Amino acid sequence: MRATGLAAALLLAAGAAAADDLSYAGGMGIDHPIGCLMAYPADKTGDHASAVAILDACVARGNVWSMIWLSMLHENGQGVPRSLEKAADLMRRGSALNDEAGYATLARYHWGVALVEGRGVPRDEGEGLRWLRIAAAEGAGDAKTFLRARGEWWPGI
Repeated sequence: MRATGLAAALLLAAGAAAADDLSYAGGMGIDHPIGCLMAYPADKTGDHASAVAILDACVARGNVWSMIWLSMLHENGQGVPRSLEKAADLMRRGSALNDEAGYATLARYHWGVALVEGRGVPRDEGEGLRWLRIAAAEGAGDAKTFLRARGEWWPGI
């Protein structure tokens, strides 16, 4: 697969040998902290195939940010077939991890909502609320707001 648009320009400007080997960002690749973030400009400029390839590689390495972004693409059917099941599974995977940037907390919030609403998974309100409480305790404002709307009190909203 070859990158097009802005993603290709970024690859060439960064000195990458070829777009199809995922050596974007000057050959830093997905091992470098900025590597997975190259999916953002690819996706936003319409180069969904490159974005998905980058995200798939980063998800395989356990990058929670990439799990969240790829989940959104699956939920919207952008660059991939629409699949609420795949979207929910990516949030489930991300919710089970920990990361320094805090994206796992965001994944826990979205996984909780998926369970409560039955989006892509069988509805399980009790388990969903458990994940939402975890996310709220970790500081996710959206989780606190969700729980407060259901009658639970959370400070700091």
